[in-house]
Amino acid sequence: MSASRSADIFLSMANGAPASYAFTKLVVRDLDAMTRYYSDVYGLAPIRRVKAEIDHAPISEIILGRDGSYGGLILLHWVDQAPPSTGEVILGFTSPDIGALFERAMAAGGTVRAVPAPSEEAGGLVVGFLEDPEGHLAEVVEQQ
Repeated sequence: MSASRSADIFLSMANGAPASYAFTKLVVRDLDAMTRYYSDVYGLAPIRRVKAEIDHAPISEIILGRDGSYGGLILLHWVDQAPPSTGEVILGFTSPDIGALFERAMAAGGTVRAVPAPSEEAGGLVVGFLEDPEGHLAEVVEQQ
């Protein structure tokens, strides 16, 4: 990005509120199966189902949350298109009991990609990686 373009972006942000991160839309093949997985493993429940279009392409999505409140993860299914390959995003979760979470993930069809272990790079926090049944990767960090 050019210095001029960077300056333009900075000035436009100075004239208004900067954007805030709000959610991630994970594109999935099987909306209902993946909703069950994220509910069983992470305790996220469906809040609302949306049927809409993006650039004239029909979509169906489920907004997930906890205790009736929005949780930041939305599962999206392209009705007439194949989803992109996995690896497009790594979801991040925290848990007070990473071992129990990994057990729930395996019982729900997930795969352990990296066994939870203390990570020097993460300041000694216990970190592990899971793959959901469609191949999407999640990094899980145990809360202290």
